[in-house]
Amino acid sequence: MDWTALRLSLELALATVVLLLPLAFLLARWLAYGRPRARGLVESLVALPLILPPTVVGYYLLTAFGRGSPLGRAFEGMAGHPLVFSFEGLLLASVLVNLPFAVQPMQNALAAVPEGVRDAARCCGLGPLDVVRRIELPLALPGIATAAVLTFAHTLGEFGVVLMVGGSIPGETRTVAIAIYDRVQAFDDRGAGILALVLLVVSVAALWATNALARRASGRP
Repeated sequence: MDWTALRLSLELALATVVLLLPLAFLLARWLAYGRPRARGLVESLVALPLILPPTVVGYYLLTAFGRGSPLGRAFEGMAGHPLVFSFEGLLLASVLVNLPFAVQPMQNALAAVPEGVRDAARCCGLGPLDVVRRIELPLALPGIATAAVLTFAHTLGEFGVVLMVGGSIPGETRTVAIAIYDRVQAFDDRGAGILALVLLVVSVAALWATNALARRASGRP
């Protein structure tokens, strides 16, 4: 059992959720309530990771994070090591790849909040931040929970982008999905099966917990 790969995968998934959800909420709220002329273009860009093959996404991220890019040079100047084939690069790639899994459920949940409820809250003297905190967030909680679990589960199972951007460095970028691939390549069916089973159990547990949270938030039994 490759506990290091499992720990790294869980750390990556948790860090992705923590970093992505606040940013995705702001973007989802802008798409749900704003009147941007570029909404269609932004929604299309957000959904790109769902359409493009992971290797294509990984190639563009590898190019954007590489030493020849401004981002890659700036990061290496600050951190002392390249952005690609590092945990930081893997985390940034994970945040970008998981955008649609976080934004779309929250956008749908926020769009379902009646405009009259928000107007009534403003008429009662609530400021913009209070409306978000006391009205929008509670009503959109099922969508937020769905976004969290989809992001977590997708990060655990992501393979193509992880391999392109992070490679397979033990303790740094070798996640469970990459470890399973390496075990299969080495004809270690038993090891690959154990890792796959652990990944399946963790994913099912995350889905069950989120569905339970969503049911409780919506008042369903």
